[in-house]
Amino acid sequence: MSIFSVDKDSAQVRFPPPLVFFGFLMIGRVINDWFGLNPAIPGIVRWVLGGGAIMAGLVVIVLALLRFRRSGNNPEPWKTDTVFVAEGIYRLTRNPMYLGMALVCFGISVAMNCLGGLLTLPLSIIAVQTFVIRREEAWLSQRFGKTYEEYRRRVRRWI
Repeated sequence: MSIFSVDKDSAQVRFPPPLVFFGFLMIGRVINDWFGLNPAIPGIVRWVLGGGAIMAGLVVIVLALLRFRRSGNNPEPWKTDTVFVAEGIYRLTRNPMYLGMALVCFGISVAMNCLGGLLTLPLSIIAVQTFVIRREEAWLSQRFGKTYEEYRRRVRRWI
């Protein structure tokens, strides 16, 4: 069962990936509060490192969304892709939107001195890779065949 309308000709992803990252970030925040996991990192370091990661993540997400929009594709993984996108930021990573989300969560965790958020970040990456990226890759391989397989050999999944 899905919480929204899933196109029949799509990767059949049934849960928005941003909610996966946000959900694990919130779980990390709860863990952080319960166990008092506040490392002694100076505020300026946290804000510069965290803020930089947030900004970098947002830039990566925006570049990916703009490239998708220019191609006529819908960025939601439960919608049908009509064009294979391998230009722009997609020359550097096959999953720039998810990479950007991970960077934003990392930055928020650092800026807010939330070790719990850093500890749950790998879990969100594993969940997205297992329940979203694997479905997308299988569907893209089926939909775009040899073109996608050559792209997979050239470009890494994350970075």
